[in-house]
Amino acid sequence: MIKEYFKKAGFGRMVVMVVGNIFLGLGIAIFKLSGLGNDPYSGMVMALSDCAGIAYANFLVLMNLLLFVVEFLFGKKFIGPGTVVNAVLLGYIATFFYNLLVSVIGIPELMWQRVLTVCAGVVVCSFGVSLYQSSDVGVAPYDSLSLIMTVKWPKIAYFWHRISNDAICALICFLAGGIVGLGTLVCAFGLGPVVYFFNAHFTNRLLNRIDEKRRKKNRPVREID
Repeated sequence: MIKEYFKKAGFGRMVVMVVGNIFLGLGIAIFKLSGLGNDPYSGMVMALSDCAGIAYANFLVLMNLLLFVVEFLFGKKFIGPGTVVNAVLLGYIATFFYNLLVSVIGIPELMWQRVLTVCAGVVVCSFGVSLYQSSDVGVAPYDSLSLIMTVKWPKIAYFWHRISNDAICALICFLAGGIVGLGTLVCAFGLGPVVYFFNAHFTNRLLNRIDEKRRKKNRPVREID
C-alpha cells in the first residue's frame, strides 16, 4: 500500500516537497534571526520550548505528534510523506540554518537590517510553502487543522479558520514570553500573495512539467489546478 502511494505520488513531487521544506526551514531561521517574530505556530513552539527547557526542534516534534492525532482522527486524507517530513524534520532544518546564519553573518542589530531580514524571510518562506503545499503529498499536522475545520464548518471560509488558529498561537506565544512583532504579522497576513505568486509563476509550471513526463511514461499523475 505504501509502495503504491509513493508510485502514485511520483518521485518528482517528493523531491519538490523535500526542497520546499528545506526552504521553509531556512525561512523560519531567517525570521528568527530578525528578532521581530516568526510565524505564529513556530513562534509559539519556540516560546513554549524555552519555558520547558527543551530544544526547539525536539519540542516541535512533540507538538506535531499531538496534532497528528487530530489529523489522523479527522483528516486522514491530508496525511502523506509531506506530513512526516514537515512534522519530524522541519525543526532540525530550521535549527541548522539558524546556527549557520548566526555563525556566518551574525545577528542583525540595526532596525533597517532586521526589517530587511524579515523581507528576505517572506520571500524564502513563501517559496518553501509554495513548493511544499503544491506538491500535494501530505499536509503538516498544524496546517491540516484549518483544512479539517473548513470541512467540518464549510460556511466559514478557510481564511478565517486559519486566522483564528494563528491568533491563538500568537496569543500563547505572547503569554509564554515569546516575540510577537512585525515578522508575526507578516507571516499571518502577508505570505498569501507571495505564495500565490510563486504558485502561478514557478511551482505549478514545474509540477506540470513533472506530471507531463510521467504521462509520457503512462503513469498516473496528480492534476494541478
